[in-house]
Amino acid sequence: MTSNTLYQELNYVNHSREKRLHYANLLLADTSLIPKVLDILFMVDDKISPRAAWILEFMCGENLEAIIPHLDQFTEHMNKVHLDSAERPVAKICEYLAKAYYGKEPSKLKQALLPKHHEKIVELCFDYMINDVKVAPKAYGMNTLYLFGKDYDWIYPELILILERDFHTQSAAFKARARHILKKIKKK
Repeated sequence: MTSNTLYQELNYVNHSREKRLHYANLLLADTSLIPKVLDILFMVDDKISPRAAWILEFMCGENLEAIIPHLDQFTEHMNKVHLDSAERPVAKICEYLAKAYYGKEPSKLKQALLPKHHEKIVELCFDYMINDVKVAPKAYGMNTLYLFGKDYDWIYPELILILERDFHTQSAAFKARARHILKKIKKK
């Protein structure tokens, strides 16, 4: 499938689980489509960009290791994504990566996710925390930062500062996640 054909196909993707799963399985069946989906995702001002993000998130949910050959491209450009409906899946993929990296289960990601990737993910998650974005990227971001804070001792003090500063001005969903993360940090 050409990039142009894939772009046209993404017009048919909607929020339904069925459609996103169908296209995620298409990517897993033909991994040569993954760089094309990333290219479309990083056409950040295009209305189709979020649809690429949705199917990429679903693909990662099904088989996270499929993104390993594309970690450089993903982490290098993910900070350019700015449409609300594309930020959420990008933040979720970052959380998937952090969970796999710090999880107890063996994973190829433990070797593939390099310090340069950590740096980009941490930077993006802090951007979510300090900028005016929806609550979902903030929630995924704070969980991702909590996980990376296990190895980077400077993360927790910064994260605590942001969570406590913004607590009273944010939504109930933000407050609930912030309380949970603060409690986990204080147990350390």
